[in-house]
Amino acid sequence: MFFALDGFLFAGWVVRIPAIKQQTGASASTLGLALLGVSAGAVITMMLTGRLCRRFGSHPVTVVCGVLLPLSIALPAQTHSALSLGLVLLLFGAAYGGANVAMNSAAVDLVTALRRPVMPSFHAAFSLGGMIGAGLGGLVAGGLSPSAHLLCLTGIGLLVTAYWGPVLLRYPSLKPAPTAAGDDEARHRPTGRARRIVLLFGVIALCTAYGEGALADWGALHLEQDLHAHPGVAAAGYSLFALAMTAGRLSGTALLERLGQTRTLVAGGCTAAAGMLVGSLAPTAWLALLGFAITGLGLANIFPVAIGRAGELAGPGGVAAAPTLGYGGMLLGPPSIGFLADWFSLPVALTTVALLALAAAALGYGARNAATHE
Repeated sequence: MFFALDGFLFAGWVVRIPAIKQQTGASASTLGLALLGVSAGAVITMMLTGRLCRRFGSHPVTVVCGVLLPLSIALPAQTHSALSLGLVLLLFGAAYGGANVAMNSAAVDLVTALRRPVMPSFHAAFSLGGMIGAGLGGLVAGGLSPSAHLLCLTGIGLLVTAYWGPVLLRYPSLKPAPTAAGDDEARHRPTGRARRIVLLFGVIALCTAYGEGALADWGALHLEQDLHAHPGVAAAGYSLFALAMTAGRLSGTALLERLGQTRTLVAGGCTAAAGMLVGSLAPTAWLALLGFAITGLGLANIFPVAIGRAGELAGPGGVAAAPTLGYGGMLLGPPSIGFLADWFSLPVALTTVALLALAAAALGYGARNAATHE
């Protein structure tokens, strides 16, 4: 439920970016700078959240972030300049980054306890929430102001947390036994190999999360501005992308058990690259939507596989490090797209998603000797 809430709220924000861009009078590059507020807030919080989870447990930290995230999402619609937008996005990014590290930490613990590669299922919930949030955003985009829309999302988020927070808190956060944790620390700290592999999987996560962030923040704008789609159709672009990711992730466990991690990573990266070339360079909105869907199918399982594998290899350190790198890609990618859009064009800027998807496929193949369950 918290993964789904996270996706729902994030999608509600991103589908209103075109309207808030117009409201603040920001250009593509100044909007990109404002979006750096999300990046800065998230990265700072991600560095601290791992420690908070170790001290207080991942479940209480998840619930606290489940309160802060809905409260912060109402703020962007109250701004009227790129500077004020960037400042309030610092708070939104802090809550978003903390929630994602805490939830992934809890999810990796559960994957270890279940002894099955079910990490894609948790991320499927995020994508499902994103699909619903973007779909509802598309429906109300023409008749509801961004301020009213985001305030409604605040209320929904607080209600969900009020109901599910006490349920989650009734169950203690899963932690390894002290001796096991000590053995794990001793095994991974002296050698640099595990850290290098965690870094490799973190970079794989970064490459794919870059694509998720780019489509979330710029997909609707590309459809509306470059392909002249109706605002509702433009908002449906992210919804369709999230639907494809949900379908891919729901089948992720079976796919991993059948193909193994390396083939899943390589096939996903190549599929996403082909889809994004279509999505960014297509001459019509409907063909671009098809490209977005193919991209979603390709990216679906790469991020959860990378995060889960890093957690298996290096324990709590891997859980903290790889998501930080991964979500750094999601949050730093959109500002990069903004600058490239000003220098070249938005369609050309979006082709970088395809390049990084191919890079993820190559790195996934390079990590084949570090992967298990092949």
